[in-house]
Amino acid sequence: MGWQRASLAAAAAVAVAGLATGSRSAAAQYTPDWPSLNSRPLPGWYDEAKFGIFIHWGVFSVPSFGVSSGGASGEWFWADWQLYNEPAYVEYMAANYAPGFSYPEFAPGFTAEFWNPGAWAELFAAAGAKYVVLTSKHHEGFTNWPSATSWNWNAGSTGPHRDLVGNLTAAVKGAGLHMGLYHSLFEWFNPLYLADKAANFTTDAFVAGKTMPELYDLVNTYEPDVVWSDGDWEAPDSYWNSTEFLAWLYNSSPVRDTVVVNDRWGAGDTCVNGGFFTCTDRYNPGSLQNHKWENALTVDQFSWGYRRNANYSDYLTVPALLTQLVSTVACGGNMLLNVGPAHDGTIDAIFVDRLLGMGAWLAVNGDAIYATTPWRAQNDTAASVWYTATTTPAAVYATALAWPANNRLLLTVPITSAGTTVTMLGVAGSLNWTSLGSTGLVITLPSLTPATLPCQYAWSFRLTNVQ
Repeated sequence: MGWQRASLAAAAAVAVAGLATGSRSAAAQYTPDWPSLNSRPLPGWYDEAKFGIFIHWGVFSVPSFGVSSGGASGEWFWADWQLYNEPAYVEYMAANYAPGFSYPEFAPGFTAEFWNPGAWAELFAAAGAKYVVLTSKHHEGFTNWPSATSWNWNAGSTGPHRDLVGNLTAAVKGAGLHMGLYHSLFEWFNPLYLADKAANFTTDAFVAGKTMPELYDLVNTYEPDVVWSDGDWEAPDSYWNSTEFLAWLYNSSPVRDTVVVNDRWGAGDTCVNGGFFTCTDRYNPGSLQNHKWENALTVDQFSWGYRRNANYSDYLTVPALLTQLVSTVACGGNMLLNVGPAHDGTIDAIFVDRLLGMGAWLAVNGDAIYATTPWRAQNDTAASVWYTATTTPAAVYATALAWPANNRLLLTVPITSAGTTVTMLGVAGSLNWTSLGSTGLVITLPSLTPATLPCQYAWSFRLTNVQ
């Protein structure tokens, strides 16, 4: 048990250091229990941001292989190969690598030789994103920063020989965006975790010696505005010591006033406890929720990590992504769009195309997305229209996903008045409209050519003096 006592001592030392770093705070406000933690208001920046970029990057980016099914093929390579013995992965390794090749041998190939964190940050800003979330560590256990608790299995010791978390954090914050970090609580093959699991989680050597030191280190060193937890589902939050960490995060950490967290802190917590809810991957309920939520989804429909063998049809189009964004925001959510970089630090052109497509649209229609709130109706059954609203200025925004064939957009929900005005974002002047009586109106759309359309897909209309 000596190793366990040493791990606990190390974790305590890190926690004390973390508390010292956050010593500016007044007396603790939140206690380490869900009723108290769930009462914390969500910092306002997050709801106003609406759109962020997720990045899955790690040793799994070296094989960069996955099947076009399911939803998590590329980044789960190690587990699919050696934990679940999925035929496609077993056959891929047998055909391309020598017998006895081990997964850690991929790490030197994680080179990042073409990586330019400043260029990434510029791309994400051009995409219209307001925050970025990077995988600091996925379930494979490889840390993208030189973690003291991940000996020889971190980006400082092998592979890139760089502090990927630190470099990108500096670039993203320098671009005026909020920086967040994804962190997996568990690791598939870590012997400390497997020993705790075999003991039915009555021991906590892995949490004390690995998980908690990592989380305190990440927060104190990089000061992320988002802590995006994952890998929680096999054990309760009492094993992960999640509530103790969150109480420190909210009360004493250097980001206590700005940080937001998700809901993946232990078995049974998802969609129940935490800051914003993620519920499931690619969660988009299509209706207004009573709690802030996030739709985390991928450009590659079948993988979060990069796949060299992906098919063109596997990638969502810009119109499909805009449908997700508009419907998500209308129902009170944020959208976190994932891209998977390659092992060398490049982002494939198809991802760049999708991101710039989102940015071009948001440059015209951002007023209908950023800092909006859900309206009394989320969508209009008469057309593919989703609504949002603002109070300053007082307006309702109707975003139409399809252009009506007769240039007349029917909206059945708004109640007009004598002072109602309708404008189209990106087009000068007011539009003509006709009341349908007690509720509803028909907007006459301008005659535009492809060259004069403000954007290629989805068009937003500002309505004032409506109910």
